[in-house]
Amino acid sequence: MPPAPLPENESERLRSLRALNLLDTPPEERFDRLTRVARRLFDAPIALMSLVDEDRQWFKSRPGLDFPQTPREHSFCAHAILDEGAFIVPDALADERFSDNPLVRTFPEIRFYAGYPVKGPDGSTLGTLCVIDHEPRDVDDEDVDALRDLAGLAEQEIKSLSLATSDDLTGLTNRRGFEAIASYTLALCHRVHRPATLLLFDLDDFKIVNDTRGHAAGDRMLQDFADHLLATFRDSDVVARMGGDEFCVLLSGATTRDIPRPIALLRDRRNESGEPIHPFSVGAAAYDANRHHTVADLVAEADAEMYRQKAERKAGGLRDGSRYRH
Repeated sequence: MPPAPLPENESERLRSLRALNLLDTPPEERFDRLTRVARRLFDAPIALMSLVDEDRQWFKSRPGLDFPQTPREHSFCAHAILDEGAFIVPDALADERFSDNPLVRTFPEIRFYAGYPVKGPDGSTLGTLCVIDHEPRDVDDEDVDALRDLAGLAEQEIKSLSLATSDDLTGLTNRRGFEAIASYTLALCHRVHRPATLLLFDLDDFKIVNDTRGHAAGDRMLQDFADHLLATFRDSDVVARMGGDEFCVLLSGATTRDIPRPIALLRDRRNESGEPIHPFSVGAAAYDANRHHTVADLVAEADAEMYRQKAERKAGGLRDGSRYRH
């Protein structure tokens, strides 16, 4: 049974999924009512809102199913997220992609599957809204339309939730969203023995910009800095605005030895932009599970390093980001 291929934007897709802070959360009526409706409309024993994570599919809503997740390699939804429209399997036993799938051969004995992609606010496909039956069956255009409409309603509910985890000005993940995705990322790095490093940025004396040039100019500077961070770091890195003029980047699979190059690229990108250059300070902290029991512990260490650098800058000893120059 070959697993589904990965989407081309898999790193970005996973980052969007985790930033929403939906994984491993309790059931919610806003999603349960959609799967209940799907179950009734299709007269199906199982209806799911499935979120496709890196190595599993996790069910935000699952009427008719007792377990909360399955391996991604067994997931029908991992195939469904590759399409823009409905993904229909009339008879899984007659489909060579699924005929030897454990979810077909054993419980819950899937024979029929119909799923429609559910997208996040940024357009990334997060998972599906799907219905499952133990008997083969067909669907018509009216069925597909109903499934699409229910998936659209799920997207609207997700969008309303995302407003609490996104920064309105820059579009970056905000502090709340960052803490959720960083907790997941650090736990994964610890489990697979990969390093992780947090960078915390601060625009020096930013208040002066607002006081002398106005808040509109300050907002543009924050937006420009956010754009430069996104352009400099990898798709797999978590870039967030923590509040005010503070930004952070969590780099998985990176140590502090890997930091000088992106800091230099960031500085060069800003110098080449033709925009007024405002100096920044940056602190780095390497994740250590023995010392950093929470995301806040890691942020606090990077914050202390940043303020040490800021003090040295004010004393005239450093350029912006120069502690991490090549």
